[in-house]
Amino acid sequence: MSALTTIGLPVALGIIMFGLGLSLTIADFARVLKQPKAVLIALVCQLLVLPAICFGLVLAFQLPPVLAVGMMMLAASPGGTTANLYSHLFRGDIALNISLTAVNSVIAVITLPLITNFAIWYFEPFDDQLGMQWAKAAEVFAIVLLPVALGMLVRRLWPRFADRMDKPVRIISVFVLVIVIVGAVASNWALLLDNFARLALITIVFCLISLAIGYFVPRWLGIGTRQAIATSFEIGIHNATLAIVIAQTVLGSVELSLPAAVYGVLMFFIAFGFGFLIRERRRADAGAAAEAEPEASARS
Repeated sequence: MSALTTIGLPVALGIIMFGLGLSLTIADFARVLKQPKAVLIALVCQLLVLPAICFGLVLAFQLPPVLAVGMMMLAASPGGTTANLYSHLFRGDIALNISLTAVNSVIAVITLPLITNFAIWYFEPFDDQLGMQWAKAAEVFAIVLLPVALGMLVRRLWPRFADRMDKPVRIISVFVLVIVIVGAVASNWALLLDNFARLALITIVFCLISLAIGYFVPRWLGIGTRQAIATSFEIGIHNATLAIVIAQTVLGSVELSLPAAVYGVLMFFIAFGFGFLIRERRRADAGAAAEAEPEASARS
């Protein structure tokens, strides 16, 4: 692996997670208590339902062991910060997004190694590796939580500075991430190309299922539309960068990161399309409600 991958990817992820921390306060965690139903439904879908569905998809598509573990690792990754942007674009509950991202990032420190270890045990992709041991799990903790905690500390001590730095850090993180991912893709172009066709369909199906579950399950259980939009993008948009970093730097396998790399490219377009479908559905529902109201008034 190149220095761009081994150094650049963790640095890019660190900047992204630090930027997330700059936007978080303790109140974002406390807010979970104010809408526990929406949070609980989202967490059950994220932590239990999606890994189970992904496991079924991996078996159905008969992926090779390394790619199967990569898909499971992707399913175990928390929602990416991009979910907040999509939620904002399609009028979701941003506060709920931020709270879910905060809680998910903490829980992922435990669940991601557990699900990854289960996948490694079941699919046996490496002859000489039993799984993600405690030392590697500690690396996941350092990668995920330490930059977030540092960002939150900066916001706590210097709130005005954090507000001023929020936008520049977002811009820098996107810029660095694009450079690093382009470099990583270029250095592993042949490997990615060989596996793209095999992974494209399963990642598209998984992304669509994730988005649909995140929207329709909360709606069926009585959660409001804006909250359902937030949970849809939070559950449907996984942190592919985190999965890539853990695969390549913690577990030392480029091939393990391929599902997340393919997903990371396709997810942007799928999420946009799904967002427009939700918007059209809301307009249709609003139109039907507007038509029904005069008819009800006339009958009364």
